[in-house]
Amino acid sequence: MGVVTAGLDGLAERLKVITGAKNVITDPAELRTYECDGLTYHRATPGVVVLPDGAEQIAEIVRACTAENVPFIARGSGTGLSGGALPRTDGVLIVTSRMRRILEIDVDDERAVVEPGVINLDVSKAARPHGYYYAPDPSSQQICSIGGNVAENSGGAHCLKYGFTVNHVVACEIVTPDGDIVELTEGPGYDLLGAFVGSEGTLGIATKITVRLTRVPEAVETLLAAFTSIEQAGEAVSAIIAAGVVPAAIEMMDALSIEAAEAAVRCEYPAGAGAVLVVELDGPAAEVERQFAQAKELCGDAFEIRVAADDIERALIWRGRKSAFAAVGRISPDYIVQDGVIPRTALPEVLARIDELSGDSGVRVANVFHAGDGNLHPLVLFDDAVPGAGERAELVSAKILDLCIEHGGSITGEHGVGVDKAKHMPRMFTEEDLDTMQMVRCAFDPDGLCNPGKVYPTPRLCGEVPGRRTKVHPLVESGKADLF
Repeated sequence: MGVVTAGLDGLAERLKVITGAKNVITDPAELRTYECDGLTYHRATPGVVVLPDGAEQIAEIVRACTAENVPFIARGSGTGLSGGALPRTDGVLIVTSRMRRILEIDVDDERAVVEPGVINLDVSKAARPHGYYYAPDPSSQQICSIGGNVAENSGGAHCLKYGFTVNHVVACEIVTPDGDIVELTEGPGYDLLGAFVGSEGTLGIATKITVRLTRVPEAVETLLAAFTSIEQAGEAVSAIIAAGVVPAAIEMMDALSIEAAEAAVRCEYPAGAGAVLVVELDGPAAEVERQFAQAKELCGDAFEIRVAADDIERALIWRGRKSAFAAVGRISPDYIVQDGVIPRTALPEVLARIDELSGDSGVRVANVFHAGDGNLHPLVLFDDAVPGAGERAELVSAKILDLCIEHGGSITGEHGVGVDKAKHMPRMFTEEDLDTMQMVRCAFDPDGLCNPGKVYPTPRLCGEVPGRRTKVHPLVESGKADLF
């Protein structure tokens, strides 16, 4: 028999009635399976794990948690990289992995209706026989879930041309923090659907998602360009965009990330490269042919350019980039993935500063990023077995985010804030900004039970939970907002 956190025993028994005993996990060893997401630096063993099979069960679970004042967190495939699905030791983790049904492929309306546990790539597999696919493509698309993508507003390599998850979600059935099942749709009035996508599980739990399908392009061309330095590669990116060419994707990897990918998947990128670019264009054949020739010409400083002759060679080019995050495990026992954004024109300066930070601190940093839109993914490498190494890595990671803010960027582009970057929010927003954002959260979740402790550094305004403020919030004082 499992052991649950004190005070959760009765709730665990109630959850067994709702979902069946086999779908409630209380055994300490099994609970540890869910102690972190893809960012393993942050860990917490959940009090109870429950695996529902539909919206009605999730609604009942949420109502049961609310009745007992127990926090609850939703989790998909657990591939997130900001600690957004980090559980609570005193709470319930609601895992949606059993909800994997593709409910409808509607070719006429170019839509698919899926449950939150459906794997991202499986949507494209189901739609491709009809000449369609699902455009958002996170690097983890073979294992990440649509529900998680919705929570984090995930992007991927092709977001430069096609946008993020929010651009491809047209409706969401959700369970609200008080246990109601409601439908959020596109339309006039307040954009509640837009607010929900990217809210990191703090406004409710998605139970059914309607996504927009995209026509498979007539032509796709992909090249790999190898440069002696990352500065040369950055200049090529700027030149391509300045020429009016909008690729589906422009991805960059530096020498250290190439080394990791080579060790992990033998991607066989050109030896001696200081950086490589993966450039892909898609669309009407005539347009792709013309723009691809331009892009290739603008990579003129590359010492080697490879052009994929077919889908197999294209997959080989992408293999190194798609494996990059997991691959660094071959060259470092631990790492922190960051997700800052900067103006594309600031790439050379910011990358040089990151290199200085690495040299000064002795902490290695591998750079992998969506170069076309300035979305950096620095991988800060360390060995947690070495005393103080984790703290030094966190310090370097924080300074990289400061660089992004300093250059007019953001602390996250697609991985979310979660617990990992919550403490950095005051560096980007004022106290009044953060309080105003939390009023939206409180409107959905006045009890503060839905994925608490994420996104915001201090929980305030929902009944004035302790924080730094000692007087009435200006918006409340002016009558523009109410405390819940």
